[in-house]
Amino acid sequence: MLTGRTPPPIVGDRADYRAETTTEFVEWMMGLPEGWVTDVPGLSRNQQLKALGNGVVPQAAATALQDLLTRT
Repeated sequence: MLTGRTPPPIVGDRADYRAETTTEFVEWMMGLPEGWVTDVPGLSRNQQLKALGNGVVPQAAATALQDLLTRT
């Protein structure tokens, strides 16, 4: 388990029966700590998804930075 925790539900329950990916699952897939975006007060679901979508997966950023620093 890469994040050290079990994955949250992939889709949430909706009254109109449309399945939507949960923001908690997106946060987990990016390897972010639980609540990094989803526990920010006042953010709507759309704002959370925008923040997550515009973010960089920390592991990818670390790999890119390490690669750049080892070049001569």
